[in-house]
Amino acid sequence: MNNRITELLNIKYPIIQAGMVWCSGWKMAKAVCDVGGLGVIGVGSMNPEVFEEHLQKIMAAGVQNFGVNLPLFYSRIEEQIALLEKYKVPIVITSAGSPKTYTKRLKANGTVVIHVVSSLKFALKAQEAGVDAIVAEGFEAGGHNGRDELTTLVLLQLLKEKLDIPLIAAGGIGTGSSMLAAMALGAEAVQVGSLFAASMESSAHINYKNQLIFADESATSLTLKELMPVRLLKNTLYNKFQEAYNRNASTEELKTMLGKGRSKLGIFEGDVVEGELEVGQVTALINDIKPVAEIMKNLISDYNKALVTLQGLKSL
Repeated sequence: MNNRITELLNIKYPIIQAGMVWCSGWKMAKAVCDVGGLGVIGVGSMNPEVFEEHLQKIMAAGVQNFGVNLPLFYSRIEEQIALLEKYKVPIVITSAGSPKTYTKRLKANGTVVIHVVSSLKFALKAQEAGVDAIVAEGFEAGGHNGRDELTTLVLLQLLKEKLDIPLIAAGGIGTGSSMLAAMALGAEAVQVGSLFAASMESSAHINYKNQLIFADESATSLTLKELMPVRLLKNTLYNKFQEAYNRNASTEELKTMLGKGRSKLGIFEGDVVEGELEVGQVTALINDIKPVAEIMKNLISDYNKALVTLQGLKSL
């Protein structure tokens, strides 16, 4: 398939691996790149020293065309930007901040810039800031999310009507069929997170991966809107937040309860009771731990089968 996204990113398949905290190191990014998608290093869980190590390793492995996911609210953001410039990272996906701040600087260094949005308002601002493409992330997605709870299907249609730059669908993409649905609504690629979080190459703890496998359709919820909305698996920590809401806890108390390092505790260290377990609703479709290559193969095969099925439908 050739379209604006595959040409912009120089990839064979319009499939982008999401940059997920504590899951998306250089090994996963390389594995996705090796089979024709865009592999992404998730900087959200890395200090600059660790980030530089991952950049050095993926380049030493011979991968030149890869992406980096960069949340813009971290305290050492300037050091991370400097590393992007030093290593001339080809593709950067920014999120959780204003794209005006760094887009021109990154593009001046030869970097393709993509920005993640959860609403039409922010998409228009990102386009105005000069980004090359938009990730339209519905509230089905795992991790940090929008407050408005717009679904991916609705968000795609809103953005398609108003934007000129290409769209990448994110949130709820767990099969080739859902990928085809997103493309039918105007996306030119999809960003996939939860499937890869449970892959063999994911750096997440096995306890976390097992939680994804056994989760059902009611296992996640969007919470903590007062701080930064996040979709989590329901566990003891999540239940403590709900109890706090029931007694009208203040924002400050919620911050204290969350503390620091909760996502590392849950995803990377494997404490699935007291850790923060970020994942999307599509976890209900995950039944086992597969290598990245098999996940990609299944997505492509299912997409092609769904396309054939649609071609056989009769017009109304």
